Amino acid sequence: MTSLKTLCSATLIALLMTSTLPAQEKKKKPEAEPAVYPVAVFPFAERGRDAEGLGSKVTDLLFVNLVTNPDLYLVEREEIDKLFTEQELNRSGLIDPGKATQIGYLTGAKILVTGSVLVVGDNLYVVAKIIGTETSRVLGASAKGGIDDELDGLVEELAKDVASTISGRAKDLVAKPVSKEDRLAALVKKMGKGKRPSVWIDIPERHIGQTTYDPAAETELTLFCKELGFEVVDRKEGNRKDADVLLTGEGFSQFASRHGNLVSVKARLEVKALDRASGKVLAVGRQTSVAVDLAEHIAGKTALQDAAVSIAERILPQLAGPAKGNRKRK
Repeated sequence: MTSLKTLCSATLIALLMTSTLPAQEKKKKPEAEPAVYPVAVFPFAERGRDAEGLGSKVTDLLFVNLVTNPDLYLVEREEIDKLFTEQELNRSGLIDPGKATQIGYLTGAKILVTGSVLVVGDNLYVVAKIIGTETSRVLGASAKGGIDDELDGLVEELAKDVASTISGRAKDLVAKPVSKEDRLAALVKKMGKGKRPSVWIDIPERHIGQTTYDPAAETELTLFCKELGFEVVDRKEGNRKDADVLLTGEGFSQFASRHGNLVSVKARLEVKALDRASGKVLAVGRQTSVAVDLAEHIAGKTALQDAAVSIAERILPQLAGPAKGNRKRK
């Protein structure tokens, strides 16, 4: 009996001590994972004869300095070169902020960095423009040195200013995340109650280096179509001849970089809407997205889902309308 009383007393004391611990010691909340910002560095323009040949050097050095920053994911230079070829952009630098949104679609970048190099007397100025692809907001960063100073030291100073501006003013450059539900509600309001065509969706996808178990992008597009009133013909059980519009394309995702315990994955999705009866192209969408997660395959699926939502917002309104809902099937 004495032993039992002693045990009960000890247990009561332990409970009382636990109840008096500060709330933060009882249950610590997990810290939020840091954001990783996808950034594309574009060529710097050269201002004046004395700056000739410096633009490409500044661009290369800035990329090298920023690529090691764990808070940034830099779009590969090969992708930037391909974009210049496809979109016929001016390689002299100073990207037009009006094109920032389109560049964001194609590269996955949420922030663009470009600028210019100029020489005034014995001084060398390197000025960067930091452009938000979602907000079109433009911020600046700069570094000043002597004409005879080492260029790498000047660009290193500029890179620190650029990185500091991005991390400190991210809310001005990157749009506030909007939930899928809110985006869908906005799309419903935008499209109204017009008639919808029936659709058949076939968008295979793959994650380079890993097995893909289910098509994340196709599933996301199917969800949006159904929620918006489109009749969706099942790809496996139905017949594509029963659909008015064919949504076809492909998606892929691949490992991009590692940031501590986090993995960045880049995904690219292409979707084309065809009038089944005539073969006419009704709409085309391309989107590159970057997602971050602890697991690579989850990040890949998230990136493809994000890309699918962005494409749905752009092409589905083009398919809705009285005429398209009344097509005669052949």
